[in-house]
Amino acid sequence: MMLEFILLTVFILLLIHYLVFLSIIYKGLSKLNTADSSYQIKDEFVSVIIPFRNESENILESLKSIESQNYPEDKFEVIYVNDASTDDSVEILEKNKSKKNIKIISVPYLYSINAHKKRAIRYGIENSVGEIIVTTDADCFHNSEWLISMLQNFDEETAFVSGPVEIIEGDNFFSKFEEIEFTGLILTGAGLIGAGKPTICNGANIAYRKKVFKEVGGFKDHLKLSSGDDELLMQKIAAETKYKIKFSLNQKSIVRTLNSKNIRDFYQQRKRWASKGLFYNDKSLILKLVLIYFYYIGLFIQLFLFYCLSCSFLVTLSVSILCKIIFEFRILKKGKELLFPRLSIQSIIFAEFFQTIYLVVVGYTGMFGNFLWKERKIKR
Repeated sequence: MMLEFILLTVFILLLIHYLVFLSIIYKGLSKLNTADSSYQIKDEFVSVIIPFRNESENILESLKSIESQNYPEDKFEVIYVNDASTDDSVEILEKNKSKKNIKIISVPYLYSINAHKKRAIRYGIENSVGEIIVTTDADCFHNSEWLISMLQNFDEETAFVSGPVEIIEGDNFFSKFEEIEFTGLILTGAGLIGAGKPTICNGANIAYRKKVFKEVGGFKDHLKLSSGDDELLMQKIAAETKYKIKFSLNQKSIVRTLNSKNIRDFYQQRKRWASKGLFYNDKSLILKLVLIYFYYIGLFIQLFLFYCLSCSFLVTLSVSILCKIIFEFRILKKGKELLFPRLSIQSIIFAEFFQTIYLVVVGYTGMFGNFLWKERKIKR
């Protein structure tokens, strides 16, 4: 009986910790402010950096959306950075670009060879002239107001702006799950920024001051990691400077990206994202994430203990799942109201089931396993 009581107490405490975390996200979303719509074009020159590797299928659409930007051509440049592509991505860009402010450069073979995407961004920054750096991906598409809507968030006290990213929904069940799961990640990052606890963001849509990037040492502390060009940099700026971190609460800021081609690609991407969690500098943040991971593992343990030990664990399991669905639904509903009106949340029960399984698997394999990215075998 004592063991049962201790285990039930542990599961309840893990649930409370997770619900507090979700409540912080929800309250943070409520605190986000829309940027000043009376924005005047500032003097700072802007450099948009787009790293790419083997993106021949998407690079032309990326180029079209970038060339459509409603922003003075003499106020920004676009640098496509080729990271050892083996297809005809470069040729497609060279043949189709029509604006003088767009250039294409290639990363030297031996330049930070193990840094992957970060090496391309870093090389792009070294070859840029902008005072504000904006990064996005070559498989992303932007409306004509994207750039100006992101820049509206900058003032003298702001160093980093995270923007919203949206999955282009497909027709199958897995695509609908990925849309809900991905949107949940974006809203989590937005809510934590709104709560003054910047933790995660997506490198497909971020902007920061170059001088602050240099001030904190850029990517130097995590060049050996395959990921982290986004949130590790944001966390570093938040921890080491007094500048503000903002989230662009504007539908015009949304960058749209393709969903994963298959479950294998989804798994490899999420495993790569999970691999950087243990490298956060804030140890208390790592502890919080570990406790959340234990909450998810606890759901399966409670199911096992229900069959093997006591019906009490079915009660705590049911309460844990019900509370999880209610709190996460509130966050998605809030996000639908604020940013993503097209989000379909009718499939949330289906998504909840698969999310619980994949988070446990990816959380573990991301800590220990290697993965594939852009036809490369990468060590964590």
